[in-house]
Amino acid sequence: MAAPTATVDLSAALITAPVPIGHWLAILPVAHCITFGAVLLMLRAYPRLQAWLAIPGLAALALIDAALLAKVAADGPLTMVMGRWLPPFGIAFTVDLFGALMAFTAALAALAGGIYALADIGESGRRYGFFPLLMLLMAGVTGAFLTGDIFNLYVWFEVLLISSFGLIILGSEREQIDGALKYAVLNLIATTLFLVGVGILYAAFGTLNMADIAAKAGDLRGTAPLMTLASLFLLAFGMKAAAFPVNFWLPAAYHTPRIVVSALFAGLLTKVGIYALIRVMVMLLPMERQELSLVIALAAAATIVVGALGALAENDIRRLFGYVVISGIGNMLAGVALGGLGGISGAVFYALHSMVLMTALYLAAGEIARRGGGFSLSALGGLYRQSGGFTALSLVLFLAACGLPPFSGFWPKVILVKASLDLGAWWLAASILLGGFLTTIAFGRLFLLAYWRPAAIELTPSGPRWRTGLPLAALTALVVGFGILPEQLLALSQSAAAGLADPQAYFHSVFPEGRAP
Repeated sequence: MAAPTATVDLSAALITAPVPIGHWLAILPVAHCITFGAVLLMLRAYPRLQAWLAIPGLAALALIDAALLAKVAADGPLTMVMGRWLPPFGIAFTVDLFGALMAFTAALAALAGGIYALADIGESGRRYGFFPLLMLLMAGVTGAFLTGDIFNLYVWFEVLLISSFGLIILGSEREQIDGALKYAVLNLIATTLFLVGVGILYAAFGTLNMADIAAKAGDLRGTAPLMTLASLFLLAFGMKAAAFPVNFWLPAAYHTPRIVVSALFAGLLTKVGIYALIRVMVMLLPMERQELSLVIALAAAATIVVGALGALAENDIRRLFGYVVISGIGNMLAGVALGGLGGISGAVFYALHSMVLMTALYLAAGEIARRGGGFSLSALGGLYRQSGGFTALSLVLFLAACGLPPFSGFWPKVILVKASLDLGAWWLAASILLGGFLTTIAFGRLFLLAYWRPAAIELTPSGPRWRTGLPLAALTALVVGFGILPEQLLALSQSAAAGLADPQAYFHSVFPEGRAP
């Protein structure tokens, strides 16, 4: 369908008033990442200095995102327009509570990963650009969370993909190249599908601004191919999130890079796919989401169970955790399928929990390998006798991944199970519970073999290192805090879900004087 042909006075679209200072917060996190990445790249000849500058840069990013979250929580969504052109003509960064929550949590995970990398990434990896690539990755991740333009969502996907390709082959080992190839091919296919969907969307709507699309979708529902669009976006974002049946690339790729890279990928990259799916299907195409809810629910149930069964079958801890990532994606998909305040708030809560937990689990895997000599369950043992403190910390993470109280994974599963039962989708609730049960068996097996079983050979005691212990302990504290005191995060998740279901505040942030021209 051709774009609308109404005559528009473009001069009226120019910004004449100065932009409020607070609105600069919408673009500041991305600008900070790109600037810091460029500075670190110029310091590639000084790898030690590069590393020690990166940590304050990541800490500053977390503080900026915290300020952005506080402003959005207090004042509602805010918009920053590029090039002095008002939407829908200008490129807009529009930040609501959902995007701000995701950006802040991602910054915390990246800061933990950066500190861990001081011990995990040697001088060679730093010379190859680990820290500049990390800042570029965060530019892509943060830009995807904060953009208000669907084409620029695609652009930020490309930015994070380019940087992730560099990170996954850091070291140039044969296994890494093989994993990078599988990762690249599937993600490029997903990106192509996304771009095709964006092209069809622009032809139908004549705009790429998300607020404008959400406002026009109801009027075009009878003429535009919205179900085709929704199906394309569902497939594209499902591939990026590693949902069944397009999930096989993740366990084949995430175990190949350095462990800190695996941690960042597991914590951040699949959540960008889930974020995009929630943003598009819930806010932009809600009726199409409802029509596809059974398909999404079936994919969610299959993703949960397949991920849990894969974790049960694995001997390599990194691949085991990869299947746990997949199973968690299924829980978030279940929230998208259910819709409503309960389903969407459960998906948002679970996404925030998973970003922290999966980063921590992979960092714990690095510690297991350092203390036990490898990642293979058949060779590990005796970790409990070596370090009771590390064992307790690991047990907390394992229980949280299983969704057991009193840790953070318990509450979103309760919300999702209740929302499923309220809608009569008992089989979806059963799949969530079954996935938790199978995951508990998988982690019980891991704990018994790696921690409780006596070591086959005498282990040399390995004392703690602050560069690895500090980020792991901090993330575990968040997992415990979210579980014991969930009220604030639950309230924020519900507010974020309400803003997605009724995007009037989002729309008025972009078009403060009413309907777009």
